[in-house]
Amino acid sequence: MSNDAHGGADGALNDTPAHTTEPSQQKSATPGRLPVSSIWRYAIGSLGTGGFATLPGLVLTYYMTDSLGIAAIVAGLVIAGAKVWDVVIDPIIGAMTDRDLIHNGTRRRLMLIGALSLPVFFALTFAVPPSLGPVVGAIWVVIAFTATATAFSLFQVPYIALPAELTPDYNERTRLLTWRVVVLTFAILLFGAGGPALRRITDDPVTGYLVMGVIAGLVIGVGMLLATTVTRRAARSSIQPSSSATARIAPTAPPPRTSIRAHYAAGIAALRRSPAFRALLATFVLQALATGLMLAGAQYVATWVLHSEAAVELLFVALIAPALFAAPVWGAIARRIGKERAFAISSVIFAIAALTIILALWIPGEWVYAPVAVSGIAYAGMQSLPMAMLPDVISADERTHGAGQAGAFSGVWTAGETVGFALGATTLSVILTTTGYVSSTASELVIQPDAAVTGIVVSFSLVPAILIAVSLVALAKYPLRRADID
Repeated sequence: MSNDAHGGADGALNDTPAHTTEPSQQKSATPGRLPVSSIWRYAIGSLGTGGFATLPGLVLTYYMTDSLGIAAIVAGLVIAGAKVWDVVIDPIIGAMTDRDLIHNGTRRRLMLIGALSLPVFFALTFAVPPSLGPVVGAIWVVIAFTATATAFSLFQVPYIALPAELTPDYNERTRLLTWRVVVLTFAILLFGAGGPALRRITDDPVTGYLVMGVIAGLVIGVGMLLATTVTRRAARSSIQPSSSATARIAPTAPPPRTSIRAHYAAGIAALRRSPAFRALLATFVLQALATGLMLAGAQYVATWVLHSEAAVELLFVALIAPALFAAPVWGAIARRIGKERAFAISSVIFAIAALTIILALWIPGEWVYAPVAVSGIAYAGMQSLPMAMLPDVISADERTHGAGQAGAFSGVWTAGETVGFALGATTLSVILTTTGYVSSTASELVIQPDAAVTGIVVSFSLVPAILIAVSLVALAKYPLRRADID
């Protein structure tokens, strides 16, 4: 891996197009700390990541089952269908953003397209008139949400690829991703508590969902747009790759266009040749499934266990408020004992806290906010640490296979994350269907059977705890340590 300089500007890209440089210029390049402005402009993009991951995951299934009258299993399939499309296109987007980097020296183009288009499609997702009926409603949602997910991927895939290029330093990546997760945590709180509150801004649930979709979509888009500025600044950096890197990656002409099959092959090759990537991805996907399941179930817990739709906002405050302070702490712990060990500790704490919520089957009450808060402390580490480990995986791969493949890694990573969250909502829908959950429209009042309430609690506690435990088996196979990077 090239140890290029990253001080005095927002960071040189390891795989930017090569230019002729004097030896004296190359010798002056020394690694440095990232400017605070770069860190915060990168981190602000997590307003988009947090908003898109949180609000649809929290309310979309509930919106379909309890506002549009769509059966729970159909609602799960609608979300899964949109996410499967994401899995199909993410590797292609990864290859496209790598090509943009080679041609233009920046990954900004796709990020900008995604940031500008997402607010429109996000609002349309929650604009379905219930009078159209559940069948048309389901078709509407799957089209609008698939378009939203596509726009998000256009931003997210290049966004995830940036840290490996902004700095080569092990600890600087932890610093960069720690503050990204601080913003991500704030975004989860903002959208998790604020989104449902916006939904209740009027007495008409239909209008409330539309207002929520419009305002939330705009905030997500603004966060994404601000993050695109870090790519533009990086592309203008005067620091050039080292001579060895230049010899390895510099093309003498623009690379030929590749087929869709080649795009997928690049992602599969990255997964196949990197055991560290396989271990980290498997861990992250299983944990995305666990947290996605809890996210999708939170509104059901609020409504049918705590007997208040508004309780979902308190659940999110209990989950996220501690996490806002915990993310920097996990960063400090990682610098002391290593990212992989800190990641394992946070995962164990999360699993234990989630498991205790099973007691709500026999003792429902406000005490559940306490284990949720402990889960929030652990969740901060489960988000920041794997994201800080991914650039290390990419850098380790660059040493033997050359730079310019970050998009292939981030495409597969985003696809895996998408699968995890999609399966979370789908798993919840299967549990609800199996236990006899009764769907309804916004104007109907229903009483859920005891079995359905049991299924809601189990999906929010026992099943996520088991998934986290399995993820630790995959994490144990992660081979990289600090010495391998520095």
